Amino acid sequence: MLLGLSILICVGLAVFVAAPLLVAEGQGAGTLPVDVTPLADLKRRRLVVYENINDLEFEYQAGKISPEDYRTLRQNYLGEAAALMATAQEAEKTREDDALIEREVAARRSRRVPQLREEYVCPKCGFENPVPVKFCGECGAAIARPGKKN
Repeated sequence: MLLGLSILICVGLAVFVAAPLLVAEGQGAGTLPVDVTPLADLKRRRLVVYENINDLEFEYQAGKISPEDYRTLRQNYLGEAAALMATAQEAEKTREDDALIEREVAARRSRRVPQLREEYVCPKCGFENPVPVKFCGECGAAIARPGKKN
C-alpha cells in the first residue's frame, strides 16, 4: 500500500514537472497585444473591422448569410470602420498640432535673452561659488547678493 502511494506521488510529480515542457509553443500567438498608444489601438480596431468585413463577404459568397443580413451587417461594419478612420485622423491631427506647439516653444526659448548670471564671489576669501548661496562654501562668510545689502 505504501509502495503504491509512493509510486503514485512520484508519477504525479513527474507529470507536474513535465507538463510545461509538453505544451505547444505557439499557444499564446493568437492573442492581440495590448496597445499602449491611442493611435495603435485605433489601427488595431480598424484592422479587426476590415477582417470582419472580409469574413462577411466570404460567408455571403458561400451562401451562409441571407442578402438582407449581409446588407445590414456590411453597413454596420462600414460605419464602424469610417468612425474609426475619422477618429484616427483627428488623433493624428492633434499629434501634429502638438509637434507644432513644441517647435514654437523651442524657437521662443532659443530667442529668449539669457539673463546675466549673478556672481557669488566671497568678499573674504575670493572663492567663486557655483550656485546662488547665502554663505561661502569655502570659508563660511556671508555673501551679499548683488542689489541687496546684508
